[in-house]
Amino acid sequence: MRSWVDSNGDGIGDLNGVTARLDYLKSLGVSGIWLMPINPSPSYHGYDVTDYYGINPQYGTPGDFRRLLAEAHQRGIKVIIDLVTNHTSDQHPWFVAARDPANPYHDWYSWADPHTDLSAASAVGGQAWRAAGSAHYLGDFTGAMPDLNYDTPAVRQAMLDVGRYWLKQGVDGFRLDAAQHIYYDFKAQDGDPRVLARNLAWWSQFRRAMQALHPDVYIVGEVTQDSPDRLAPWFGPLSAVFDFPLASQLIDSARNERAGDLPALLARTDAAYRKATGKAGVDAPFLSNHDQERVMSQLGGNLQHMRMAAAMLLTLPGQPFVYYGEELGMRGVKPDPNLREPMRWGRSGGETTWKASTAHDGAGVSVQAELADPASLLQHYRSLIRWRSEIGALRDGVLHAWPTTNTRIAAWQLQDASSHVLVLHNLSGQAQTVMLGGSATTFSTIARQTGSGATLADGQLRLPPYASVILR
Repeated sequence: MRSWVDSNGDGIGDLNGVTARLDYLKSLGVSGIWLMPINPSPSYHGYDVTDYYGINPQYGTPGDFRRLLAEAHQRGIKVIIDLVTNHTSDQHPWFVAARDPANPYHDWYSWADPHTDLSAASAVGGQAWRAAGSAHYLGDFTGAMPDLNYDTPAVRQAMLDVGRYWLKQGVDGFRLDAAQHIYYDFKAQDGDPRVLARNLAWWSQFRRAMQALHPDVYIVGEVTQDSPDRLAPWFGPLSAVFDFPLASQLIDSARNERAGDLPALLARTDAAYRKATGKAGVDAPFLSNHDQERVMSQLGGNLQHMRMAAAMLLTLPGQPFVYYGEELGMRGVKPDPNLREPMRWGRSGGETTWKASTAHDGAGVSVQAELADPASLLQHYRSLIRWRSEIGALRDGVLHAWPTTNTRIAAWQLQDASSHVLVLHNLSGQAQTVMLGGSATTFSTIARQTGSGATLADGQLRLPPYASVILR
């Protein structure tokens, strides 16, 4: 939000700025947007909320938000918002009141007792217990973000009420920040099945309550686990989970120009999701987010590798997420503010100025410049997203990795009720020839390709460097 579009000249992105650029998003092929925290907060990032029912005045008014929802829905674009439920700001009225042990809000947070190990490590690293005078409270992330105590029924009811409120305002769902940390507070709890069970029970309760009001509500969770087996149990309580293991592998495969562990990971992911739910889970693949180095930086500025990472992402089933500016090739490395710099629009105006750029991407990395260049990364993204709208199997198909001994090739089959396709990516800078044997001989037509020059004849597919094709 803060970095997207400034509509009133104060240097900060706002709700009206999002509304003003909905047509850009529509032209990109976007079907939904995730707004990072829009609630009042003392920080620039907003993950320390002081009012769960309010709109940050830097971003606009409740009326501005309602207008954004109406305009987005008119264009067929759904809107989900960040819901920060693990913790509040230490300036939230609940916590201010909770510092008094006699106040009813005291039990809304977790406080140390005389037997507490105050040196216990937080689940996210660093200290877990924070001093407040002579007392200590749990603050997994920072002292400015005290953890809520979900063993207190009033806390659960409060968060159910918050979720219902925003659904009634018209949002289509939520991205759940730190979803696994409701009960996973300490490093020593890593992998504890009892902690997992408590987390899943709460989120199941939350989802049931939201579905009672909005049966099609979309709830995607931030669950930072490193294997499909540890992500799989979250399907059911949530609509989807962000696929962190896949994100890392896609970038590694693009960077190294080799499929590597990608085929095995795709197979393990499908097997784990089916074991947990009895069916394929709806994945939420992505390449990077607001907490990670931008993809172009991870790939050392290599445009071909960036294009290949995007091609793999957008030819996998599920609901892919694209971090703003990724479609332009914006760069950014830690610390976090440098990952969240102003969107590059060019001369069309509206660029935010709340933070000076550290990436120095140049004039060529902007919406204006890339819309005018048919070979730009932005046009590449638009083309790939258009493929998804035209070929149902790319969105909803059942995936089967396609075996090949050529490590420079990443390939998989996708099939739904109306289409069956074979996706192949040449990850390398050299042309590759692939023989389509076995069941793959049924694929006889190049339905889509990036660039031009791919050929298919007599079961022999020739792929130019860094090319992607869809075969039917």
